Amino acid sequence: MNSESIYSMRVVSSAFKNEDFIPIKYTCDGQDLSPELEWDLVTNAKSYAIIVEDPDAPGGTFIHWVIYNITTNRLPEGVPRLYKSQYGVQGVNDFGNIGYNGPCPPKTHPPHRYYFYVYAIDTILLEIKNINADKLKSLMEGHGIERGFVMGKYKRK
Repeated sequence: MNSESIYSMRVVSSAFKNEDFIPIKYTCDGQDLSPELEWDLVTNAKSYAIIVEDPDAPGGTFIHWVIYNITTNRLPEGVPRLYKSQYGVQGVNDFGNIGYNGPCPPKTHPPHRYYFYVYAIDTILLEIKNINADKLKSLMEGHGIERGFVMGKYKRK
């Protein structure tokens, strides 16, 4: 990633606005669907990757979604929890599952923040079954062109 382009890519969701609360439908208290996401097309990007992080988790940053080799600039709501689909290759989140698992902070906690990071990459990455976020970040090393994010919050009742 070059330093001038840090978080310069616009990322939006029809489900929530940046820094707003994420609707229950996209959390463990609802249907646990991945929200619709859209981002800027980036010149020279061959693919995109998404990593969803909760930096407020008790044990440190908790990963909710790892998906890469996305070849469009949007994902629909409810991406199936499959290793490989028409949308991309999905890795393992910190729940130990393939695909998206939404916000599920401890009920006693104040709202947690959930960052939906989108990375524009200059190549199609090697497919690795059960890849985690750290391994994906190391695969992307030297291939990132731009990145951006949308952040939503959630508190359980």
